[in-house]
Amino acid sequence: MSRNAKRILIVDDEPKIVEVVKSYLEKDGFAVRGVFSGKEAYESFGREKPSLIILDWMLPDTTGEEICRTLRQKSDVPIIMLTAKVEEEDILRGLQIGADDYVTKPFSPRQLVARVEAVLRRTESDSAPILSFRGGELTVDMDGYDVLLSGRPVGLTPNEFKIVCALARHPNKVFTREELIAIVSGDDFNGFDRVIDTHIKNIRQKIETDTKNPKYILTVHGVGYKFGGD
Repeated sequence: MSRNAKRILIVDDEPKIVEVVKSYLEKDGFAVRGVFSGKEAYESFGREKPSLIILDWMLPDTTGEEICRTLRQKSDVPIIMLTAKVEEEDILRGLQIGADDYVTKPFSPRQLVARVEAVLRRTESDSAPILSFRGGELTVDMDGYDVLLSGRPVGLTPNEFKIVCALARHPNKVFTREELIAIVSGDDFNGFDRVIDTHIKNIRQKIETDTKNPKYILTVHGVGYKFGGD
């Protein structure tokens, strides 16, 4: 195995799952560590600095939700949640607290490996100065502070640009209005969360061909917004 192999941390209290997933990932060239509790997860994370974490929702000493929330305070390491929970609210909550993807049990190990590779590709591109979507139809130029639609500048305001950047960097993450307010104005902003709805409306008018059926800025009813570009 290459010394530069990406490190994957599996956190699950079922040894059989850890063993199977570890085997499949190692065959694909990853360096894998499996642990069985929250305590071990924190220790291993601090020691080994994994490239990605596969995290079970329920653990004997804590929850995957709590671990994800804690890690997000100090790291943007990609996290894929493993969960037997299939309720939409549980899935959305996991994405809201910072999970990058989720896989429900029972699952195909090959599918999980594919998800790992997809999340790593996506998160590695987050640091790129230019993000491109739908064959180059929409381009977000971080360094140039510009958004292009079919090669033409869109002309977003500074706050609109911040929102588009946040959404485009994390296509699978559902952002609440409160999170977008913090991105735009800082955590001390005390205005109404409907201000974000106004920004979203203005952005859609500039980048969507059909504002009633948007393909980039999608509404997650009762929660907030996410990016729909691919």
